[in-house]
Amino acid sequence: MQKVAISTDAAPAAIGPYSQAIKTGGLVFYSGQIPLDPKTAAIVAGGIVEQTRQVMANMLAMLRASDFDYDNIVKTTIYLTNLADFAVVNDIYGECFKGTPPARACVQVAALPKGAAIEIDWIAA
Repeated sequence: MQKVAISTDAAPAAIGPYSQAIKTGGLVFYSGQIPLDPKTAAIVAGGIVEQTRQVMANMLAMLRASDFDYDNIVKTTIYLTNLADFAVVNDIYGECFKGTPPARACVQVAALPKGAAIEIDWIAA
């Protein structure tokens, strides 16, 4: 098995011992993105709307680093610290998928890194 790391300065750098993404075979596995500003490495100001938009922007930056876009995503997992935010997140998330949306799971978690309200990881092909 060959693994190739994918990285870009257009998305937040890894904040631990992991790669931004790994390509193997015809799939790319992306590490979770939280709402970090790639320039400052700080959580963006605002609430769930701003945080979700930043996560989606970080996702697109990572996808572009792989020569992909949202339509290449086959599976996502959304982690929320408050499941009451689901409807807002769902609306913003849905704006990004023009074709067939990917398979998805959404779960509530007790906490996320740096106090984020949302994190999304995904697989693309």
